[in-house]
Amino acid sequence: MKVACFSTKSYDQKSFDLRLTKHGHHFTYFEAKLDKHTVNLAKGYDAVCAFVNDHLDAPVLKILHEFGIQAVVLRCAGYNQVDLKTAKELNLKICRVPAYSPEAVAEHAFAMILTLSRKTHKAYNRIRENNYSLEGLVGFNLNGKVVSVIGTGAIGTAFCKIALGFGCEVLAYDLIENKELKAIGVKYLNLDELLSQSQIISLHCPLTPGTKHLINKKTIDQMPNGVMIINTSRGALIETKSVIRALKSKKIGYLGIDVYEQEEDLFFRNLSEEILMDEQIARLMTFPNVLITGHQAFLTQEALSQIAKTTLLNLDELEQGSELSNEVTYSE
Repeated sequence: MKVACFSTKSYDQKSFDLRLTKHGHHFTYFEAKLDKHTVNLAKGYDAVCAFVNDHLDAPVLKILHEFGIQAVVLRCAGYNQVDLKTAKELNLKICRVPAYSPEAVAEHAFAMILTLSRKTHKAYNRIRENNYSLEGLVGFNLNGKVVSVIGTGAIGTAFCKIALGFGCEVLAYDLIENKELKAIGVKYLNLDELLSQSQIISLHCPLTPGTKHLINKKTIDQMPNGVMIINTSRGALIETKSVIRALKSKKIGYLGIDVYEQEEDLFFRNLSEEILMDEQIARLMTFPNVLITGHQAFLTQEALSQIAKTTLLNLDELEQGSELSNEVTYSE
């Protein structure tokens, strides 16, 4: 199949090129993200390969359909950027990579916890300035802390196992309880109970209408003072304005985010020579207890390899007319 690959970075191209020789597909890589302004680049192709910030809304999908595009293969697990209802109406197949390396994201989430709890980012900067003072670097032990996980799919499960290894008491909330996790000591609670007992909360759930702004003024008020919140899932799980207010009042003691509600025009780009126009992320950067990374939790060699492998297998199944292992469909 001829595939137009959007939002491509050098590491994407490298991981796909290493595997393309074993498959009969031809990739053309575009740095531009897919939206109404760039969709014409897909003309003449059989399929589109897209990422998290590409626009796959109804207008774009309709144009892709007019071009004869048969499918969209997502090289990510999330699919909230896709209008699945329109895709179904147009008979456009949508496939994703449901699990590339759960450990990659889980480990990054825990790295953020360790960085915030022991202030290693501050220590690094001090040492580079020849400042060896320990004043203001007092941290806290993770052993014995109550760490809560919202969403215990593959990534949440990997995170729970890491937290247990650090000697944490691990609480969890999910619509479907994981029997394996319960057997090794994870305790499931309803959301209200979990929020009220959590010292550290890590988000590992998908973005849906029901989870959008899951962290808001009401839910933050239920948390203990000084709580740490970590988000490596989807930016819109957090209502940014409420979190900023809670940081100012010290209700939230630490915040680590690898995703951001308005990240589309920021992340995956070098804006070092430009003025930062997003006032909310600018405000977040002023807090000494906030750690921000640019949607890199997935970015390991192992994860990139698995993403390429699964995406190419999805294309193989599409071309062969086989049953699709990783299809995403609209449901009422």
